[in-house]
Amino acid sequence: MIRIAPEVWREDLEEFREKTREFYAGELDKNAYKGFSGGFGSYAQRGGKASMLRLRMPGGRISKDKLKFIADSIKTYGVNKAHLTTCQTVQLHNLDEGQVCEIMEKALDHGIVTRGGGGDFPRNVMVSPLSGVEEGEYFDVLPYAEAAGEYLMTFIKRPKMPRKLKVCFSNSPKNIPHATFRDLGFAARPDGKFDVYSAGGLGNNPKMGLKVAEAVEPSKVLYYVKAMWETFISYGNYEQRAKARTRYMQDTLGQEGYVKAYLEKLEGIFASGENLDLDLKLPCRKKAGDGSEAEGRGVIPQKQPGLYAVKYHPIGGSPDVSMFGRLYERIAPMEDVEVRLSPDESLYVINLTGSEAKQVMETLSDGAKNDFEESVACIGASICQVGVRDSQELLRQAVEAVREAGIKDGALPQIHISGCPSSCGTHQIGAIGFHGGVKMIDKVAKPAFTLHLGGCDLQGKERMGEQSGVMLQEQIPAFLVELGRRVEASGLDYAHWVEDHEDEVKEIAGKYLA
Repeated sequence: MIRIAPEVWREDLEEFREKTREFYAGELDKNAYKGFSGGFGSYAQRGGKASMLRLRMPGGRISKDKLKFIADSIKTYGVNKAHLTTCQTVQLHNLDEGQVCEIMEKALDHGIVTRGGGGDFPRNVMVSPLSGVEEGEYFDVLPYAEAAGEYLMTFIKRPKMPRKLKVCFSNSPKNIPHATFRDLGFAARPDGKFDVYSAGGLGNNPKMGLKVAEAVEPSKVLYYVKAMWETFISYGNYEQRAKARTRYMQDTLGQEGYVKAYLEKLEGIFASGENLDLDLKLPCRKKAGDGSEAEGRGVIPQKQPGLYAVKYHPIGGSPDVSMFGRLYERIAPMEDVEVRLSPDESLYVINLTGSEAKQVMETLSDGAKNDFEESVACIGASICQVGVRDSQELLRQAVEAVREAGIKDGALPQIHISGCPSSCGTHQIGAIGFHGGVKMIDKVAKPAFTLHLGGCDLQGKERMGEQSGVMLQEQIPAFLVELGRRVEASGLDYAHWVEDHEDEVKEIAGKYLA
């Protein structure tokens, strides 16, 4: 496996410390600092008085050692806010100048690299969160994703790309990490190979990915990664930042032209004689069940007999920071147990016996209680410099209203909320999604969100939600309550009800549009 030693990343930290000192001393403006600090996985928060730090977790995988480091850092530095992101990372918030620098450096001792967590670099490689343990998966894609992640880190020290690059691996048609519409996605097949998709993405000008290869041997994935990098450097837009994501190459080259350009790069890499073959030792899991059983919301039987995963979803992906310490103390003595992050801001604890699963459920009892409470929201404008609306606050208001109305589980789906059009809350693929903006009412700007309906991320059924108008933020909880009551009265869950009632959703929404 191609890997960069931690010392290489440590060498860069002195410059980060100096730039951070300059920013907090008022000697460097926020835009200049953002352009620099993002490459280290850190950004100044709104107001410029605190920083956030993004801890990369390749494949969303958190070992016990990494979990302990997060818990210890929270305790040592008094961190009061954390967020599980839709890119399977952990963000620590409200850090001061010294804290962000010290945590970043100490993280390297635990295999956590923040370099490239932001900026124009390869981002955290994403993976189906239960890869390797999920019943019905085609095969375990995690080892190949981890190898690709290590390889992508080498590009940070090479010629710079126009913008960021998001790569992911999916183990089944559930398509949880969105392999069919990322910058580069590897979608597992029943035959143990990958189909490869490229130049997709959410946000402004969203695009589904283009299939650039079929039936790729897993040992060859790095060739396809390098071809993506070379294609982006050759054809990406270095002049207009707003159009510098890979999906815009579909516009400039045309779909057929893009596929042709990518395959030409790929052919050249194979012809060069460079050896990027992977020869991985795949994990051999020895743990077995002990005859104990577990059931309940969030308990998922693994494909390994007698073992379970437990799902935990903190409201808005923002757990009480004490959760990390509680969870570590609980799982520390448990054999082969680890944590996985999910792109929907959930967390899974895997490889549990039935009795262990019950203990973990007790530890994580403060999470979402139904599908709606598992809704996704980005960190929002109260923290994010580029955010327009506070997506976290909207979700809190909606959850409170739905709880007060007593809407039953299943009557409302998981919704997706982004504070701006960038889709950090993946609003475009939610059955119901919102992105933040403003609405002028009598010449007064009012907090508002654009409604998106009918999105889907399942492979073979992918579609972006349709924009259906703008709602004032204050009206959204009432809309969701009325919709939930309509579905509840039918006796169906939302997914089945909406199949024949899309017009009714629009009719109800119409009452609340500004």
